[in-house]
Amino acid sequence: MKIKRIIPNIAAQDTTKAKEFYGDLLGLDVVMDMGWIATFEADALVQPQLSVATKGGSETSVPDFTFEVDDLEEALRRFREAGVLIEYGPATEPWGVRRFYVRDPFGRLLNVMTHCQ
Repeated sequence: MKIKRIIPNIAAQDTTKAKEFYGDLLGLDVVMDMGWIATFEADALVQPQLSVATKGGSETSVPDFTFEVDDLEEALRRFREAGVLIEYGPATEPWGVRRFYVRDPFGRLLNVMTHCQ
């Protein structure tokens, strides 16, 4: 057996906020929208991963999701302009990433990061 996809599901009362947050702010494409469920997709070359952690590093909570982006400053700008609270960072971590934490409209903690060059 091979895993074909990994699809996290987030319970919500309305998918509109998800479209604004995950679509507009993070740039994911809506690939299915049935009104009661909206599915988002990144570039087809993105490989899904699953991490299990006991801590978030640098004395932070373990995030629910990590999004690696190619331009952290652009991501930070988008979240700030949208009025989304930055809960941690931006910080350059000793393990070679620069990142910040935000919460999605449903309370999930996101780690938005990029690898340092």
